[in-house]
Amino acid sequence: MQITISKMEGCLNTEKDVDKLIAKFESYKKQTHQTFEQLTQHIEKLRNELNVQDASTGLSASQRLHVVTQTNKKLKSVGQKISGQHKDLHSSVSRIGKTIDRNFDAECGSINMHEILADHTHHSLFNRAICEHFYRQGSVSVAESIATDGNLQIDDKWRFPFIEMNEILENLQNRVVDPALMWSIRNREQLQKEKSNLEFKLHRLKLIELIKLGPSHQHLAVAYAKKFQQFAPVQCQEIQQLMGCFLYVKRGLTDSPYCDMLSGKMWNDICSEFLRDACRVTGLSVNSPLISSFSAGCQALPALLAIKSVIEQRQCSGALSNNDELPIDIDLDSCQHYHSVFACPILRQQTTLKNPPLRLVCGHVISRDALTKLVSGSKVKCPYCPVEQSPNDAKELHF
Repeated sequence: MQITISKMEGCLNTEKDVDKLIAKFESYKKQTHQTFEQLTQHIEKLRNELNVQDASTGLSASQRLHVVTQTNKKLKSVGQKISGQHKDLHSSVSRIGKTIDRNFDAECGSINMHEILADHTHHSLFNRAICEHFYRQGSVSVAESIATDGNLQIDDKWRFPFIEMNEILENLQNRVVDPALMWSIRNREQLQKEKSNLEFKLHRLKLIELIKLGPSHQHLAVAYAKKFQQFAPVQCQEIQQLMGCFLYVKRGLTDSPYCDMLSGKMWNDICSEFLRDACRVTGLSVNSPLISSFSAGCQALPALLAIKSVIEQRQCSGALSNNDELPIDIDLDSCQHYHSVFACPILRQQTTLKNPPLRLVCGHVISRDALTKLVSGSKVKCPYCPVEQSPNDAKELHF
């Protein structure tokens, strides 16, 4: 537990330093942009002044040279200042490496990848997971480079949903609902099976945007409101509230009882809801498998490093040789639980591939090891009811 806390403190310390570095980069970027804008304006102004003075008074060559020299000095001074700030960023970046060395054990990186990725199949799966992650993030060019370098055969049907989802999300973040609406209408049947309200919420946002445009667009808003008839049986109360917004078309919704309709939270929520529903429709997990694996690994690593040192001290290296099972239980967060787990009620042990759950004729479920121990002759009696049956009648269950 102490090791886990120290590792988490190391992560937090590193994260703080990285956040500071990012803030420095943003500040430097903003200052540099402003400086260049000011210099550009100054040079344009100077050029215009010189042209005007040439036409009216006629500056001598020495006077023009003096003005240009002063401007060059100013440009050089600003360039040196920007260069110095850039060097400071380099030192900040190098400090991140020192922070990592100070807060993390070097053994964390001592992983034999050839041992983990034993054959070409494992390598392909690993590269595919990385590729999928970048497709999910919208970094299409990066994903395709990885696919090319890893010799992955990427089917267009597989990659298209990721590209489409990212394009729709980008539009929603810019408060454009039309692409998402087209997608929801196209997948209406599947969304209804999932009991999703996505299409209704998208229409609601579209109507609110029309109402916000004021009286000049009121006729368009009224015409668009007719689309809500199809949602009346389920969303009656929400539709009534939405229709009340028309009372404040002239005054605006900002100071009305419906001002919450203008909240940016509605747009954030619709982005999350679209991503969740799109993943359900396409049969994908909401979170990237790579991120999920990485998060689980970060939680498990401190405990595994601790048990590794204990095993090495006691010279029990065989405890780590089982590839199917960890030497200790790792408590992951509930969000990391993906599969149903069945524990045999007789032996009080979780079932495995070698010891799967079996359904008896009477409907009760026990593990294969428990069934083997309960067999008497050619019959087995259910431990929960008096039904006798043949052990061969038991059926393996798959959760």
